[in-house]
Amino acid sequence: MFGKVIGKRLLFSAFILIAVSLLVFGATLLLPGDAARAILGQQATPERIAALNEQLGLDQPAWQRYFTWLGGLFVGDFGTSSATGGSVGALLGDRIGASFILMGLAAIISVPLGIGLGVYQALHRGKRRDQGMTGISLVLAAMPEFVIGIGLIAIFATSVFQILPAVTLAPPGEPVWNRPEQLILPTLTLILVVTPYIVRMMRATMIEVLDSGFVEMARLKGVPEKRVIMRHAVPHALGPVAQVVAIQLAWLAGGVVVVEFLFRYPGLGQALIDAVTYRDVQVVQAISMLVAAVYVVVNLAADVVGILTNPKLRSAA
Repeated sequence: MFGKVIGKRLLFSAFILIAVSLLVFGATLLLPGDAARAILGQQATPERIAALNEQLGLDQPAWQRYFTWLGGLFVGDFGTSSATGGSVGALLGDRIGASFILMGLAAIISVPLGIGLGVYQALHRGKRRDQGMTGISLVLAAMPEFVIGIGLIAIFATSVFQILPAVTLAPPGEPVWNRPEQLILPTLTLILVVTPYIVRMMRATMIEVLDSGFVEMARLKGVPEKRVIMRHAVPHALGPVAQVVAIQLAWLAGGVVVVEFLFRYPGLGQALIDAVTYRDVQVVQAISMLVAAVYVVVNLAADVVGILTNPKLRSAA
């Protein structure tokens, strides 16, 4: 039965990706101007524009171009960049890795940190430490990522300590992990944006679980408090938190654009801004579909975690 539920979620996710592909492709058709003229310049002759349209397949009907593009996505062919003339996959290859390193580091640190801090606050609810942490989380949650990033640059890269680079120093073609210090500020920015939401949700659900009857019964039976927390309370609190974690991790796929632009980080965000600037439609489409795929996969994983950590949902599945 569990496999049947996951199968339904996978089928629904596939329909969502197809719907997103239609929206992305349709939105690029509505962009003003002529892509070929934007590439060749205003002085291009009609013959050169017609030749480039034929080369890029822009002279074909929209429905034919859509299915050609969609078929390429299934085999990992994202098309040809109109700005560089090369493969979009080759253009985005290193940038995808750089962005996933940034998002992965932020996720690996922020998720356990948020859960741990949420449990800690729930166990000390009403005390000064809880109130202080709640205030800090509220302030961070209210601040946009670019404000947090600029603040970190001001503290650690310019006027106060000057111990970290304000922007990415790696030259084109060099892996970003060759200089780990340039990953610190963008990763810390993402962590400070994501963690407060996880902390607040974990605190709220943990308090609710600690006040539940089965936790009280475990304590009355003489179960050690540490075991009550780790074996009974925390697993039951993780189900609702998994959805918040999924939302925040999915946000990373989109929010990383602002952070990468702020720190001049050579990832998908910077590639998307460059593609919009030069009207490179194929790159915009590819990045949009990658972001959508991350959203779908993360939410599917959250559904699985929610089912596995909730006995009622697990028995129903």
